[in-house]
Amino acid sequence: QVQLVESGGGLVQAGGSLRLSCAASISIFSINNMGWYRQAPGKLRELVATISNSGSTNSADSVNGRFTISRDSAKNTVYLQMNTLKPEDTAVYYCKALIRGWNGPTEYWGQGTQVTVSS
Repeated sequence: QVQLVESGGGLVQAGGSLRLSCAASISIFSINNMGWYRQAPGKLRELVATISNSGSTNSADSVNGRFTISRDSAKNTVYLQMNTLKPEDTAVYYCKALIRGWNGPTEYWGQGTQVTVSS
C-alpha cells in the first residue's frame, strides 16, 4: 500500500504561481511512474504531467511551457510547479503513483488539492 499526500493548493490570481507537492510513503524509485492529474467541475479527470522513475517527463499540451514536474528522491516527493496560471487551470489536482508488480499494474491516488485561479 502506498499513501500519497498532496499539498500546496490554494487561491491565486491569473498570472500567478503555485507549487504542488506529493509526498509518497515509500521510495519514489520503487514507483514506476508518478503524475499529476486534474479534474474540473463537470469534466473528466485529465493528465497534467508525469515523471518516470528514470526521470523522463511528459506533460499535456495545455500546460507545456507553464508547468514543470520534478522530484526530490531524498524526500520521496514529486512537485508540480505551476506558472502563468489561467482561470481554466482551476481544478482539483490529484497525485497518482503507478507500480507495475508481478500481478499487474496498481494505481494509488492522493486525496486531491484544490487549485482556484481567479481572473
